[in-house]
Amino acid sequence: MQLGQRTPLPQSPAEAVLETVPNPHSGVLYAVRFTCPEFTSLCPVTGQPDFAHLVIDYVPDTAILESKSLKLFLGSFRNHGAFHEDCTLAVARRLVDTLKPQWLRIGGYWYPRGGIPIDIFYQTGQPPAGLWLPDPGVAPYRGRG
Repeated sequence: MQLGQRTPLPQSPAEAVLETVPNPHSGVLYAVRFTCPEFTSLCPVTGQPDFAHLVIDYVPDTAILESKSLKLFLGSFRNHGAFHEDCTLAVARRLVDTLKPQWLRIGGYWYPRGGIPIDIFYQTGQPPAGLWLPDPGVAPYRGRG
């Protein structure tokens, strides 16, 4: 378990360990939101940094995500070269594989490089009926400050 331990930042997303804990409210329909306004990766062509605001919503089944492991996983992208689409979907797929949630969605709101912001959206299907799901809260690009 990484929680409560001194844990170095993984050198790559493949080395990062995502940890879960039992869902204390299994069988109850609720959503969990993680917001990462300072996600960073590298352009695989130029090596220049890319920045994004990630919003991750999921409906847990039997497990919930331990947040320190998520922070370390997301931080491991800092030296990882990949396009915006690849980074966003890599985060989503790894979370789905680890959590096996009832439902998950991710919004990757990437800051502009070359004058064009790129936003990437993914979800595993329709949200469960009856789920209260707030708006992600990220406005269309207008200097997203």
